[in-house]
Amino acid sequence: MTTTPKMTVTYSIEDILARIEDKMDARFEKLDARFEKLDARFEKIDRQFERLENKIDTQFAEVNQRLTKLEVGQAELSGDLKALDERLSGEIKALDERLSGDIKTLDERLSGQIQTLDAKVDGLGKRLDNQEFLNRGVAVAVLAALLAGSAKLFGFLPRG
Repeated sequence: MTTTPKMTVTYSIEDILARIEDKMDARFEKLDARFEKLDARFEKIDRQFERLENKIDTQFAEVNQRLTKLEVGQAELSGDLKALDERLSGEIKALDERLSGDIKTLDERLSGQIQTLDAKVDGLGKRLDNQEFLNRGVAVAVLAALLAGSAKLFGFLPRG
């Protein structure tokens, strides 16, 4: 085994602290530069976020206006529908009453005409009965005349 001679190094504490301080300053400068870059990026992101926020607010306001217009339009349509419904209900009732009156009038006229037609049919029935009686009588007379004429023709009856 070999032993290495011991070496003694002497530095002053000021030199060591100065070197450490220089290294720390260099590192802090690098960190400061990085922080400045990050700050610039954050500022850029903040500006973009503000633009997006403004755009969203604008669109939200437009949507709110449209929604308000739709609600107003819906309320107007609802009022118009109610007015139309009431008007149509009144017209339907008036038409129903008028038609009921017309139907009653027609029913009364038709029942009167039916009674008149019944009387006429009864009168025609009596006339037909009389006509049938007369037709039977004429048919019997014609048949009797034919029989009498044939009997005379064929000599069943004396000629006179």
